[in-house]
Amino acid sequence: MQETAPSTNTVRHSSRVTLIGISVLAALYLASAFLGMPQRGRDLLVAANAAHDNHVASPEEHSHMDDGSHANESESHAEEHALGHRELTHTGAPPTAWAVTPFVLLLGAIAVLPLIPSLAHWWEKNSSKLLVAGVLGLATLAYYLFLHGTAVEQHFPAHAVVSPPAHGLSWAITRTVLGNALFAEYVPFITLLFALYAITGGVRIEGDMQATPTVNTILLATGSLMASFIGTTGAAMLLVRPLLETNHERKYVVHTLVFFIFLVCNCGGCLLPIGDPPLFLGYLQGVPFLWTFTLWQEWLVVNITLLAIYWVWDWFFAYPSERLVDRIYDKATVRPLRITGLLLNLPLMAGVIFAVALLDPSKAIPGTTWHPWIFLREVVLLGLVGCSLWFGSTAIRVKNGFSYFAIIEVAVLFVGIFICMQPALAILNEHGASLGIRSPTAFFWTTGALSSVLDNAPTYLVFFKTAQSLPATGELVAGVEAGRLTGISLGAVFLGAMTYIGNGPNFMVKAIAEGAGVRMPSFFGYLLYSGCVLIPVFVLVDYIFLP
Repeated sequence: MQETAPSTNTVRHSSRVTLIGISVLAALYLASAFLGMPQRGRDLLVAANAAHDNHVASPEEHSHMDDGSHANESESHAEEHALGHRELTHTGAPPTAWAVTPFVLLLGAIAVLPLIPSLAHWWEKNSSKLLVAGVLGLATLAYYLFLHGTAVEQHFPAHAVVSPPAHGLSWAITRTVLGNALFAEYVPFITLLFALYAITGGVRIEGDMQATPTVNTILLATGSLMASFIGTTGAAMLLVRPLLETNHERKYVVHTLVFFIFLVCNCGGCLLPIGDPPLFLGYLQGVPFLWTFTLWQEWLVVNITLLAIYWVWDWFFAYPSERLVDRIYDKATVRPLRITGLLLNLPLMAGVIFAVALLDPSKAIPGTTWHPWIFLREVVLLGLVGCSLWFGSTAIRVKNGFSYFAIIEVAVLFVGIFICMQPALAILNEHGASLGIRSPTAFFWTTGALSSVLDNAPTYLVFFKTAQSLPATGELVAGVEAGRLTGISLGAVFLGAMTYIGNGPNFMVKAIAEGAGVRMPSFFGYLLYSGCVLIPVFVLVDYIFLP
C-alpha cells in the first residue's frame, strides 16, 4: 500500500512521540539498574555459560551414561560438544505436532492474504496484521498453559530447564515460553531493525544522474556493499529513491528495480550480522560477530555475477530500446549528486555496529573481564535513534517520506511469529537429526526454499536449531558444524530474494516503486524473473562452495 507522504508536522509529531517513548524506556532501565536487575540477569547468563562450557569440556561426564553411547574414544571433540549440549538442554517430550498449527497459519497468512483481492485491502492495515498475529500467538500460549505437560528449556536470562506443576495450569511453562520468544529473541531483533530503519531515515541522497547502464550498475553495487553494514532495510530505504529519480526519464526500468531487490534487499547483506535479520538471529544464538565475514567469497561471486548480468541486460537490450528523445532529455537534466544528513547519522550507524559487536552480555568486552548488562545493547541502540531524531533534520525526513508504517508492520507480524514458532523450534531441537537434512547443500536449498515463501528470519532460526541437534565431525560454530551453518546462512539470505515475501524490504521497495509510477511485476511475474536469473547463480554457488 502506498502511504501518503507525511507532512512536516506529522514527522515532528512522530519524532516527538518516539523520543518520549525512548526516554521512558531509558528511565525504566536506569531504575531497574538501580535495583540491580540487569546486573543479576547478566550474572545468571555468565554463570550458566560457564557451567555449560565446563560440562562440555569434560567428556568423561558423558561416558557413564546407561547406554554407553558417548564412551567411544574415537568420537571427535565436536560430537562431544554437541551431545553435551543436548544433554544439558534435554527437556523430555517436545510439543505435539499440531501445536505448530498457529505458526503455519500465520506464515500462510503472510504469504497468501496479500494475493486474495477481497482480503488484500484489509490485510494492508497494521491493525489487521496485529489482530491475526495476536490471536495465533495467544493460541500458542494457550497450548502451553493447558496442554503441554513436560518441561521446557528457558533461554532468558540464562539457560535452565523449567518443569510443569504436578497439578493445575502451567503458568511457569507459559511464562518461560513467552520470555524466550520476547526477551531472548524478539526484543533484540526488532530493536536492531528499528535502529537501522530510523537512523537511515535521516540521510537523504538526491540528484539526477544520467541513467546509463554503467551508472545504474554502480548504484546497485554501492547498495550491495552498504547492505552488509547498515542492513538490507537501511540500504534499500536509502537508495531506492535516488535510483528512481535517476531513472525517471527512462521507460524500461522494471528490471532495474527487480535487480535492486535481488542485490540490495537480499544478496548484499551477508557479510555482517546487522546486514540481514536471519544473521542477527544467528548472532544472538552465539555465532561470532565476524564469522559471517568468512562468507565474503560467496558474497563476491553472487553479487558480481548479478551485477554483470544486469549490465549486459541493460546495455544490450533495455537501454537501446529507450526513445532517443528520452535519452537526450535524461542527459540534459543531470543534477549533481548530493548527500545530506550523513555528518550526523554516519557516526550513529557506526555506533550501531559497535554496540551489536561489543555489548553482548554473554561475552566480555574485548580487553576486559566485564560483561555488559542484560539489554544494555538495546538501550544504547535506542539512544542512538534518539540522537538521530533530536539532532537530525526534520526536513530531510519529510523529503524521504519517512514514516513508521513499515517498521510497525514488521514489529506486529514478528511478535506473533516469534511466539508461534516456539513449538516448532522445540520439535526440531528434539527430532532434527531424523529429518535427513545433513549436508551443507541440503541445508542451503531447504533453508532457501522456505525462505523464498516465508520470511527468512524465522526460517533461519528453525534450521539453525535443526543443525544444532545433529552430530558434527568438523569445526563447530555456536554448536553447528561450520559447513552446515554456511549453507543455512547463504540459503536464508540469498534465496530470500526469490519472491516478494522472502524478505521485508522486498515489498517495501515494490510499494515505493509503484508509488513513483513504475508498474512492478505481479507475484508470479517477479517469480519468473527470479527463477530465470537467480537459480542458475545459486546453482553455481552450490557447485563452487558447498560440498
